[in-house]
Amino acid sequence: MCWSAKADFVVGAGVLAVGVACVARTRRPADLPLAALPWLLGVHQIVESLVWSAGGGTGAATLTWAVIALPLLAVWVPAGVWCAAPPRARPRLAVLLAIGAATAAALAHALVAHSVTSDIRGHTVGYVVDLSHPQLVIAGYLLATVGSLLLSGDRGLLLLGILVAVGALVCWTLWELEFVSTWCAVVAVSSVVLFFWVRGRCPGRPVARL
Repeated sequence: MCWSAKADFVVGAGVLAVGVACVARTRRPADLPLAALPWLLGVHQIVESLVWSAGGGTGAATLTWAVIALPLLAVWVPAGVWCAAPPRARPRLAVLLAIGAATAAALAHALVAHSVTSDIRGHTVGYVVDLSHPQLVIAGYLLATVGSLLLSGDRGLLLLGILVAVGALVCWTLWELEFVSTWCAVVAVSSVVLFFWVRGRCPGRPVARL
């Protein structure tokens, strides 16, 4: 999320370009899901620019934003980490992937059963989804996404996990105050980190593991 439609579109286009570069440089098939993550996040930012332009509401842009942000990322991130992680880390990551899948199922059900709405709140966009047991769903989401990065057994992904965790805390605080939405900045920096992670995974380069 950014602070305006223009900011969302510009950052989204930049992140999308980083995603294309990540995929183009990937040499390990198992790394492709994570390499494509900036591409997905770039599309997500561009979709939100359409939410801004529509003035919020319950239209297709709002629903598309919610589908990507909620059920899709809840399973995409832990699945991508599981694929790229060293074999010894995969048993614990399989648990987080299962949590992500269950969380994604709950979020998908909520989106099917209830409409998602968005509204412009100054320099932020607020999204409302009717969830059963929201605290449990949020905990599952964070465990699956941030937790999988932190427990990946890969130094580059650990760094990314720390960055996302700290960035999410700062962004959530600013969003709660309805001051400004800065998640797009975290997305941009994270995408660059992923690009260097992909570059470091090229054959012939040592893979940093914990």
